[in-house]
Amino acid sequence: MALSGTLEVEVEIKSNPDEFWKRIRDSTEFFPKNFPHDYKSIEVLEGDGKAPGSVRLFTYGEGSPLVKKSKERIEAVDEEKKIYVYRVIDGDLLKYYKEFEGSISVFPKGDVTLAKWSAKFEKTSDEIPDPHAIKDFASRNFQEIDAGIQKF
Repeated sequence: MALSGTLEVEVEIKSNPDEFWKRIRDSTEFFPKNFPHDYKSIEVLEGDGKAPGSVRLFTYGEGSPLVKKSKERIEAVDEEKKIYVYRVIDGDLLKYYKEFEGSISVFPKGDVTLAKWSAKFEKTSDEIPDPHAIKDFASRNFQEIDAGIQKF
């Protein structure tokens, strides 16, 4: 079994891609307010919480199966291409993975818009499974964000 790997999921969204992207970028306030079962809080520790170099502390709710706290640094943002890259630098996830870098992107594909989550990771040992629970959590979050936008 390989210690390093990648994982990804694409979710078709009905929302306008710009509106969906706005929610992703406003996640510090938007997620805990609208999805308290998944996010108890997101606290900005360094920077503005949106720009590369910013550090945020996520405290997850009951909807998060594996992780209750995660400190993440924003590595890169491309507003035009709607790409957001983050690295986990502290918290529960690092008990299982030495390295964990995730990305979120929103883009057209044919006649639809897709939200994509992907991760590159290095496990702490062979016994650790690939982070499918985190992939499923991201997929469900995308669906909830999309449904929430449709209600507004």
